[in-house]
Amino acid sequence: MELSILNLLLVLIVAWVAGRVASRFGYPSVLGELLAGIALGPPLLGLLEGGAALNVLAEVGILLMMVYIGMEIDPRSLGKASKAGLLAAVGGFVTPFVLCYFLVIAFGGDTLAAIFVGVAAGVTSLATKSRILVDLQLLDTRIAYVMMAGALIADTVSLVIFAAILGVAETDTFDAAGLLIVAAKAIAFFAVAALVGIKGFPWVGRFLQSSRTFGRTSNFMLILIAALAYAEMAHLAGMHGILGAFVAGLFLREGVFGKARAHELMGVVRDASIGFLAPIFFVTAGFAVSLDVFRTDLALLVGVVGLASIGKIVGTALFYLPTGHGWREGLTIGAGMNGRGAVEIIIAQIGLTMGLITQEVFSILVFMAIFTTATVPVFLKWGTEWLRRRGELVRTDDERSGVLIIGGGSVARATGRLLARSQPVT
Repeated sequence: MELSILNLLLVLIVAWVAGRVASRFGYPSVLGELLAGIALGPPLLGLLEGGAALNVLAEVGILLMMVYIGMEIDPRSLGKASKAGLLAAVGGFVTPFVLCYFLVIAFGGDTLAAIFVGVAAGVTSLATKSRILVDLQLLDTRIAYVMMAGALIADTVSLVIFAAILGVAETDTFDAAGLLIVAAKAIAFFAVAALVGIKGFPWVGRFLQSSRTFGRTSNFMLILIAALAYAEMAHLAGMHGILGAFVAGLFLREGVFGKARAHELMGVVRDASIGFLAPIFFVTAGFAVSLDVFRTDLALLVGVVGLASIGKIVGTALFYLPTGHGWREGLTIGAGMNGRGAVEIIIAQIGLTMGLITQEVFSILVFMAIFTTATVPVFLKWGTEWLRRRGELVRTDDERSGVLIIGGGSVARATGRLLARSQPVT
């Protein structure tokens, strides 16, 4: 397994340039890296090539990236997620999942592949949301809080369901006994992971903080050891290592290293993963794409992309109605949550490697990620301008200090005049 230094150098240069170009246009760097892999790799020009050594680096990069994603998520924020965020997450996951599941079945796919595509369709990209919300100056709006909470919940649920799919695939059975074994292994993993994370990691953290011999380098090594240990533990439980790395990241936070050091270490993990190893994964993921899908499976490609997008936007809006914030806000949130990204590509690549999906289905999922991510800034900008013109774009300060009345009819105006006597009304 010899590593070609020149090939690695070219992959890194291409990833860096493509990522920078994508960022300049307001898109996440992963979009540029994927497109570069497709254009310069085997699918099109063939200037870059993969290999076993690159695959190892890419897999390590993904493990580190999942640790970073876990470190970015405060587990308490999932528990405290607003009702609106929870409803948006459920609607935005369940609806595209169901639609794409039945679409794959209708095209002759097997049950496991259909579930797999459904999970990929239900994913939403947290990184994409963060960048676009900053660019559009929406971080202080209610839709931003709902979108971020919804993305956190949807991605976490997707990873758990994905782990269950892998467990079923390992046992190669759908009978009750097999599913019971999968569930028992998963419960055992989460129980041990939570016990070690809640009880063991803080003890290690107190020891580290009281010792002067452990600096940033030693702490980073501890993160690597914990991530690999959790990844192996997940593997032994019949799940993929990325789930273990993600769970490890959830516990490797301020309670272990202290607030300042934890923030510093998050930067180190981000640089090692997103800045170096993870781009290798996304460029090489583009190598596995087959452009033949536009000729042989165009109907399925259009169907998956279309139903995933419609299901995400409309499903989010429908489930969001009970909040009372209006269907227009629900549609805007759905449009903002429509982008897929890193997590979906990781899931698709693992499915391809394990033989759960074909190269054609993998290619369809990659193009779904590219198309949906590309449309998010446009649709979200249209949606927020629509809300702003109607006076329905709620800033968080406005939400705390007054009352929002959706609509401009006679009843709304009369209600506004009545409420304005005692409190601010928007």
